[in-house]
Amino acid sequence: MGKKKAKGTTTTAAQAVRIGDGFRLADVDAAATPGWTGDRAQAEARTQELGREMSELQERLFAHGRTGGTQAVLLVLQGLDTSGKGGVVRHVIGMVDPQGVALASFGVPTAEELRHHYLWRIRRALPPPGRIGVFDRSHYEDVLVVRVDELVPRETWEQRYDEINRFERQTAERGIRIIKVALVVSEAEQYARLRERLERPDKHWKYNPSDLATRKRWPLYRDAYQDVFDRTSTDLAPWHVVPADRKWYARLAVSELLVEALRDLQLDWPVADYDVAAELAKLDATAPAGSASASGATTSSPKASKKAGKKSGKKKK
Repeated sequence: MGKKKAKGTTTTAAQAVRIGDGFRLADVDAAATPGWTGDRAQAEARTQELGREMSELQERLFAHGRTGGTQAVLLVLQGLDTSGKGGVVRHVIGMVDPQGVALASFGVPTAEELRHHYLWRIRRALPPPGRIGVFDRSHYEDVLVVRVDELVPRETWEQRYDEINRFERQTAERGIRIIKVALVVSEAEQYARLRERLERPDKHWKYNPSDLATRKRWPLYRDAYQDVFDRTSTDLAPWHVVPADRKWYARLAVSELLVEALRDLQLDWPVADYDVAAELAKLDATAPAGSASASGATTSSPKASKKAGKKSGKKKK
C-alpha cells in the first residue's frame, strides 16, 4: 500500500513527533498538533481511514504469524496519569481484530514480580509472532517511578538505561518492531481531567488519591522523562513524544505511527503451502447438487475477491 498524505497534514506523525538531537521536554506544547493543520473533524475522519488500513495490515501480520512468520509489533505507551493511554488502547487498538492483539498493563509490581529482575515481567509479555503487542506503561516505570519515589538507590536505576537499550536491541533482533510513545499533557489539562474524575460518579473508579502525590512531583517526573529520552532513544527504538491535551490528535498520531510501522513490514498475504486447485476440486466434490460449484463454476467470498483485487491492482467491473 502506498503512503499518502491526508488533507490537513503537512508531514507524517512519525516525522513530526519523533525526537531528535537537542530535544527538550520542557519546550513541548501539549496542546500542539505537529504535522496536522486540519480541524478535529478532519482528524477523526483521517483516524478512521487509517483504522481501516491498519485492520487489513494487522490481518496480514496475523496471517504470517499463523504460517511461520516471526515478525511482530510492540507499541509502548508511557505518560503520567490522565495522559490518555487507556483512550489510545480503546480508540486506536480497538479498530483492529482483538485476537491479533496482546495487551499488557504494568502497575505496581506484585510480590512474585519483585522476586525477579525488573525485566522479567516485561519479557513474559512480549508479543508472539503475528501480534501487535501493547504495553500500557512498561519497563520505563523502573527508571521513572522508582527514581522519583526513591524506591531503589540511584546506582541501581542508573545502570538500567543501558540494560533497557540492550533489551530493546535484542527484542528488535527477534523481529519485533518497537514503537515507543510518550503522551504529554500539560499541568492545566491534567488538573481538568482529574477534577472531572472526582466530579463524575462514573469516573470515580479511575481516580486514585496517589494521583495527587504524583502531580506534586511534576518537575521531578519531567527531569526523569528527559533522561529517558536522552539515554534510550535509539535508531532501533526511537521515542515519539506526542502532545496529548487534544485527545483526538494523540489518537491520530499513534494511528499513523502504527500504520507506518505495519506498512514498513511489507507483508503480502502468505502463499498457500498446499495445491489450491486440488483442494478446490476436493471441495467441489462435496458441493450440494444444483449448486454453482457442482456445475463447475468457481466461487469466492466478496471479502476474498476484494482482497484479491487489491493485491493484483485491478478494479472489479
